[in-house]
Amino acid sequence: MLELDNRTIGTFQGNEKGPLFICLGAMHGNEPAGVKAIEIIIKMLEVEPIRNPNFIYRGNLIGLIGNVKAYRANKRFITKDLNRNFKIEHLDRLKIHSQLDSEDHEFLELDKIIRASIERYQPERVIVLDLHTTSSKGGVFTICRDKEEDIEIASALHAPVVLGMLKGLQGTTLHYFTTENMGIKTIPITFESGQHVENLSINRAVAGIINCMKTIGAIEPDVVENHHEDILIQYSKDLPKVTELVDRHDIAAGDNFKMKEGYINFQTVSAGEVVAEDKNGPIKISENGRILMPLYQQQGDDGYFLVKDKE
Repeated sequence: MLELDNRTIGTFQGNEKGPLFICLGAMHGNEPAGVKAIEIIIKMLEVEPIRNPNFIYRGNLIGLIGNVKAYRANKRFITKDLNRNFKIEHLDRLKIHSQLDSEDHEFLELDKIIRASIERYQPERVIVLDLHTTSSKGGVFTICRDKEEDIEIASALHAPVVLGMLKGLQGTTLHYFTTENMGIKTIPITFESGQHVENLSINRAVAGIINCMKTIGAIEPDVVENHHEDILIQYSKDLPKVTELVDRHDIAAGDNFKMKEGYINFQTVSAGEVVAEDKNGPIKISENGRILMPLYQQQGDDGYFLVKDKE
């Protein structure tokens, strides 16, 4: 079993050279599904050569916990949202600053481990898959940059692709783990596999990791049993293939934001529809679209996102 004081969930060294595939779980500590899915994947890869003597894995897989202390406490974060503070200029400041909070330490250690892994393995490219879940039900989706290769990988995970999220947020793994920052070709993908405590969120995350391994050429399409994939395909069949962010409701300290009950990911909403309230009164949707990640937890600065289907 995983030792919670150890950031590394597990590793798998391939028998042929290939990409460095970094899977991140619990970047938000109250999202355990990614960690459990990575544990399952590592075990599956370890037994696959026994089941299939001709099995080949190209590359190196590393599974890491994003926010160890928050994961231990089952909290989204301890001091601040780690997945809003991945900024290269922030890292430079932390290296010389003596007063660091919990998430500062997490950032420094995670960055150090990943850079050391790149230096040790010397891959041609790095894929960073950041596994998340949401506080609301009803949606499985992938977030990526609006780049052809990124969209190709994201689409292969068999879940709706959401574009434009980098404009709505700052300091995420999608902003930080890039070719420019890492000094090597790096592709970041975020995969949301369902609601925080839903058991199927683990299954979908497993399917997402396997699909990603196939797409980046780490494994052949017909190897590694993936009965979870049907669950993912079935779940996403009636959802849009690609959507794009058009609005985000930001929550400031003391707003007393409260989402109206019952909204789920990708639910259609209409302009003027009251979906929440805060100290200033009702909060209305700005235009027709689909609601994404409505906030049903105490911690968080994102009230909801509004996306539109992309033609």
